[in-house]
Amino acid sequence: MKISSVITDTQKKTARYAKALGHPVRMYVMDLLSKQSCCYSGDLTEELPIAKSTLSQHLKELKEAGLIQGEIESPKIKYCINKENWAEAQQLFKSFFNL
Repeated sequence: MKISSVITDTQKKTARYAKALGHPVRMYVMDLLSKQSCCYSGDLTEELPIAKSTLSQHLKELKEAGLIQGEIESPKIKYCINKENWAEAQQLFKSFFNL
């Protein structure tokens, strides 16, 4: 029996979101963005005392998981929560934890 035959798409999605949220900096970014009524436009390194390259890697992970969207408006980048995927992630976690 192959592992792919027992793991569901729901489990894969939940794990992908969990991985993306599996670092305190990414949790901070999601918390910050979720409190914005619209997109955050600016330099997030002003919010976080970490190197731009490190922050860039964290943002890339969140983007690849579909939790955030970024739009370049030179010289700034606008970051927004992907509301549809964020709602899906919340629902998946609630179901997983039976909340």
